[in-house]
Amino acid sequence: MILVISASLNPGSRSRILANAAKSLLENDHQDVATFDLAQTPLPFCDGASAYGDPNVIELGKLIEAANAIIIASPVYNFDVNAAIKNAVELTGKKWTGKVVAMMLAAGGAGSYMSAMGLANSLMLDFRCFIVPRFVYALGDAFEGNEISDENIQARVGQMVQETIRLAEALK
Repeated sequence: MILVISASLNPGSRSRILANAAKSLLENDHQDVATFDLAQTPLPFCDGASAYGDPNVIELGKLIEAANAIIIASPVYNFDVNAAIKNAVELTGKKWTGKVVAMMLAAGGAGSYMSAMGLANSLMLDFRCFIVPRFVYALGDAFEGNEISDENIQARVGQMVQETIRLAEALK
């Protein structure tokens, strides 16, 4: 199973559009896919104590454990992925161990294209994740309404999905 996590809490999120595009491509490829939207299923702040027992945290943890690969779609704030996805990783911790992880980012400017590296490094070093080296980085002009309008970004999402499938199957 491939898990797609939409990390944005914004109702009009462009990274959610990326997540939905990846989900559609996976379904069209007859992949077993699950989704987890942090805006629809809120998580408590990681407090190092009682937050781990929250039912939504437990649900996300089970999805991560069952996944062969995880695709993260996150907005970029202050040259980094958003705090919601970092919180989700803190809450689910070791369940990420050995997972194939791909990332798609929606950003306001071209200067933040390296924003995924902090999370990627943490996942590699802390949990020995296999990071898909094909990232998607999309600016606002790549979207029109609830669709990806930029053909290059559409192609990159397709390439990232196929690379994620390939790596997940190879490491099974």
